[in-house]
Amino acid sequence: MSDLRNRTVFITGASRGIGLAIARRAGADGANVAIAAKTDQPHPKLPGTIHTAAAEVEAAGGRALPMVCDIRFEDQVQAAVDRTVEEFGGIDIVINNASAIQLTGTAATDMRRYDLMSSVNGRGTFLTTKTCLPHLARSDNPHILALAPPLDMSPHWFGPSVAYTIAKYTMSMCILGWAEEFRHIPIAANALWPRTMIATAAIEFVVGSDLMRSSRKPEIMADAAHAIVSRPAAGCSGNFFIDDVVLSEAGVTDFTRYKVDPDAELTLDGFLPPDLPPLP
Repeated sequence: MSDLRNRTVFITGASRGIGLAIARRAGADGANVAIAAKTDQPHPKLPGTIHTAAAEVEAAGGRALPMVCDIRFEDQVQAAVDRTVEEFGGIDIVINNASAIQLTGTAATDMRRYDLMSSVNGRGTFLTTKTCLPHLARSDNPHILALAPPLDMSPHWFGPSVAYTIAKYTMSMCILGWAEEFRHIPIAANALWPRTMIATAAIEFVVGSDLMRSSRKPEIMADAAHAIVSRPAAGCSGNFFIDDVVLSEAGVTDFTRYKVDPDAELTLDGFLPPDLPPLP
């Protein structure tokens, strides 16, 4: 499959950032995009709502279904999935993008924040995929994609922020398990992670604006996600992809357009495998 025309994509946390960029990219193909996120009214510090995201998807050429959905709650996820199937007739692709982050050590991590990261990142990913599963099984090219890091038990990934690492690795372990569980259907289950920091409002809110100039734009993740879920599901599962490696394999050679500042040296993200090829 070369594009996502008439495919139905269910994306969590797509009101802004990487999720929105993925939604827009799918919309540009003429996809049906279900936007499942919490933000119905403007956030005082973060731009974007499900309604502004839907407008951007439709402006790109797709059909959008904005839905208020907190993926911590089973009834809300079930209602969003049911509405998506009613509106579009099925679900072909699930993008588990929604995530909570706090990069603090153990003593500085409030248990309410621990619970939030655990319930959104791990449980929310599991719940969303589980609820979509009957519809994915009826698709002729079903994909599950999680924005989750490669699994690496090296202590230096855990030490600085134990709670966050556990929460993100739960998403990664879901992908590892689903690739095996669903390989006979087949439903593809893969993870995607950025090599560099990505310039999103949420990350700027958490870590500050200093890193934004040395980051890449969310569009690099959107293009990489598109390249993955456009592949045949059979034979493409259980991978922990890195964004620019995926795009290099797809023939992309000019990565300058993804840089926020073409002259700035890029800041690498965490959780990167040691055997990555050099920056393209």
